[in-house]
Amino acid sequence: MAEDIPLTSFSLTHVHYDPTDPISYLCAWLALVPQGLCVMYVTLIWSTREMEIVLLGAGQFVCEVLNFALKRLIKEERPPRMNGKGYGMPSSHAQFVTFFAVSMALFLLFRHQPPGPEGRKRNHSPMSLLERTFWSAVGLAGAFTVAWSRVYLNYHTEKQVLVGCSAGLVIAVAWFAVTSILRRTGLVAWAMEIPIAKWLRVRDLVVEEDLCQAGWEKWDDRMAALKTQDKKRS
Repeated sequence: MAEDIPLTSFSLTHVHYDPTDPISYLCAWLALVPQGLCVMYVTLIWSTREMEIVLLGAGQFVCEVLNFALKRLIKEERPPRMNGKGYGMPSSHAQFVTFFAVSMALFLLFRHQPPGPEGRKRNHSPMSLLERTFWSAVGLAGAFTVAWSRVYLNYHTEKQVLVGCSAGLVIAVAWFAVTSILRRTGLVAWAMEIPIAKWLRVRDLVVEEDLCQAGWEKWDDRMAALKTQDKKRS
């Protein structure tokens, strides 16, 4: 590396905060939530091959592309004491987390259909509507906290965050409608039958079961079988 070239920071994870303020320090960590969610998307898509997660990740990508376009269309600067580069309207953090939280709430409350009592197995109890409502509320509260932290850290104005949340909400609802149409018209089922999808072992089970259900049932059934064998031997 040449010594006469000035260095710069990697702004994706570079956050300014007040070191004397504990709340500011917490907000600095909250600024990394979108990056953490991106890691979660990649991990879950690779490990589960679930179509619903692929669709959610695609919607999140569309949300980010639209935010990129809106910022360059509106061209509104950040607050006077600017702690960040680029335009500030709308807040990308607020739009990102609102899209995620609203999408998860729509999935848990409207798309996820756990099996009824007749279809339940001995080693699995699906989430009730009350539990799904609770986790939806937790996600929405978390999104609000991240959005609020952007104002506290002086990266955005209240209006920029509000517009970001509104954009995330509208895009989430619109994407949920689009994916519902894709499912009802059979396009999702068709896509899962193409050779590349089968080669990648893409599945679509999370609509009816929890992510950990299939693996847990295999493990629990194996342990039950081993216990039965041990009893027979004894």
